[in-house]
Amino acid sequence: MASALDDDDILNDDFYSLLNVRREATQDELKAAYRRLCMLYHPDKHRDPELKRQAEQLFNLVHEAYEVLRDPQARAIYDIYGKRGLDVEGWEVVERKRTPAEIREEYERLQKEREERRLQQRTNPKGTISVGIDATDLFDQYEEDYEDVVGGGIPHVEINKMHISQSIEAPLTTKDTAILSGSLSTHNGNGGGTINLALRRVTSAKGWGEVDFFFFSFSFVTAQCGLQFSSRGVRPGVTTVLARHLDKNTMGYLQWRWGIQSSMNTSIVRDTKSSHFTFAMQLGIPHTFMMMSYQYKFQDDDQTKIKGSVKSGFFGTVVEYGAERKISRHSVLGATVSVGVPQGISLKIKLNRASQTYFFPIHLTDQILPSAVFYATVGPLVFYLAIQQLIIRPYVRAQKEEDLEKQQESSASNIARKKQEAEAAVLLMQESVRRIIETEESRMGLIILNAWYGKFVTDNSRKHERAKVIDVTVPLQCLVKDSKLILTEATKSGLPGFYDPCVGEEKSLKVLYQFRGVMHQVLSGDSEPLRIPKQSHRIDADT
Repeated sequence: MASALDDDDILNDDFYSLLNVRREATQDELKAAYRRLCMLYHPDKHRDPELKRQAEQLFNLVHEAYEVLRDPQARAIYDIYGKRGLDVEGWEVVERKRTPAEIREEYERLQKEREERRLQQRTNPKGTISVGIDATDLFDQYEEDYEDVVGGGIPHVEINKMHISQSIEAPLTTKDTAILSGSLSTHNGNGGGTINLALRRVTSAKGWGEVDFFFFSFSFVTAQCGLQFSSRGVRPGVTTVLARHLDKNTMGYLQWRWGIQSSMNTSIVRDTKSSHFTFAMQLGIPHTFMMMSYQYKFQDDDQTKIKGSVKSGFFGTVVEYGAERKISRHSVLGATVSVGVPQGISLKIKLNRASQTYFFPIHLTDQILPSAVFYATVGPLVFYLAIQQLIIRPYVRAQKEEDLEKQQESSASNIARKKQEAEAAVLLMQESVRRIIETEESRMGLIILNAWYGKFVTDNSRKHERAKVIDVTVPLQCLVKDSKLILTEATKSGLPGFYDPCVGEEKSLKVLYQFRGVMHQVLSGDSEPLRIPKQSHRIDADT
């Protein structure tokens, strides 16, 4: 079962890591790990008052972890929602005989009740600002027309149109939402606007409807009414959409629009993890066209996408290509080059910032000129690379450092507690470690010579950074049994005698050990499982 543990849960207590067991551990494995730690931490084994007090704290922590994981219901809650899930208000009424699936449903019901109490506080504002720029003078200027004009040699660039739209949502119930939206547009001195009011109802996890007519499996129908205000008066409009799932990743749409640019449209949209494909046909006034587009999604952290499309109709033919990329946590920047007959060449720049969209279509030329295509393609790329190096990367780096600093400050007290627990655990392990080493030496077994856990700096470009590691030689040796050391895939900061020396940063475990008189060394990621000894860890004498 997948776990929903996050950083906050890990900073508190990872029960699997504390017991050093797999997430699929059986009751026998849990019991064996618990007994071993009980023998190590039992308060009655220590006479010194301070050691006895520390042993009692650690013993209680191990006991809590065991009690949660040995109980199927509590373990199911912990596996899905972490330790905080055990503390959700209302769990005391859950019947102990319920299955993990029923527990998940009960938890979601309790969360839903909390969501309903916060429902009226939520809105979802969205907006778009589009500024059209006419830059045809950059490529289509006739120099002789400006010879007698002061400043005539400077190309004339102007804003010729603007569009602003905004929408807000007002939740009525957990399923019903009222949506109010409006827009204003101006083009060469002429303006107009629209106001839309819609009611959206979520009918299931697979569909929703606006002014819902009917719904059946994998399908939905929506209808929307609108009014357009302009200098020519008020014009009503109606739009109806029928949609149906054709397969897991493909949707089919039929749309009918009356009043405002009346048309009939059919489209097929296929969306997968790595690509997005759309094919559409429309019959209407004034636009009748056929369109096909494809988008490839790179599987990288910046969510890079490249796209291309072809659109042909009574208005002519347009070919578009472009790319978009995430430039910060909440911002996506994209650029598209449009080449069409008779539309000419345009460059469209779009910035999505949270729920706001800023769109800048720049019309470069009415003709298809190679120079305009070249500059429209290369210009944004060069500009982006410059901005990426000079602004975006420094900003993102500073933002990450700020977030890391805040995270470390908020977890400082928790880490201090974990550090004290780890130091106390190391003291309590000394006697057990001494016996384990004696046993392993007698059989030429596994001896942990040195072990460090934390952030290692190995890249020359990061020499200015400081390594943040702790010595975990004693805790690892204490986990050795029968000349073997097995660590599960859980984060190692939860192991007995460990703590997180660098919250929010990448961590590793470096171990130098001796087995059968031969030196070995290994570097393991924080959440990677580790089994030693291994032949691949051996250090050759020649090196």
